[in-house]
Amino acid sequence: MDKGTFEYEIRKDFRNNQIVREVDERRLRDLWQSLGIGIVLVVALLFSAWQHFELLRHGYRLEQMQRDRAAESDINRHLRLEMETLRAPQRIEKLATERLGMVAPGDNEAVVLERVAPSVPPAKSVVAAR
Repeated sequence: MDKGTFEYEIRKDFRNNQIVREVDERRLRDLWQSLGIGIVLVVALLFSAWQHFELLRHGYRLEQMQRDRAAESDINRHLRLEMETLRAPQRIEKLATERLGMVAPGDNEAVVLERVAPSVPPAKSVVAAR
């Protein structure tokens, strides 16, 4: 065997307990700076995502409220229609004659009240004297 190959085959045991590594201040500063920038970017990303999801949530709430409003408007329209049909004079007359046994008054039994028109006030040029 060669003397050169023989050296590589022998393992040398080195003990590095006595070596103390110095802290590289520049590298440590770069590490903290990178960490700070990363934290700022993550916070900005989380804030942006939060705003986006809140916007979506409010959009869904708005759509639900619009559907509720449309349903309530439909119910309101039905109730107004029912109220108008219940107020109809023909229906009231029919109920009065059929259920309550009322009869329509004759010409001589009915009393017509006329409205009295207020008199025209005097002109402004007329003034009472004392």
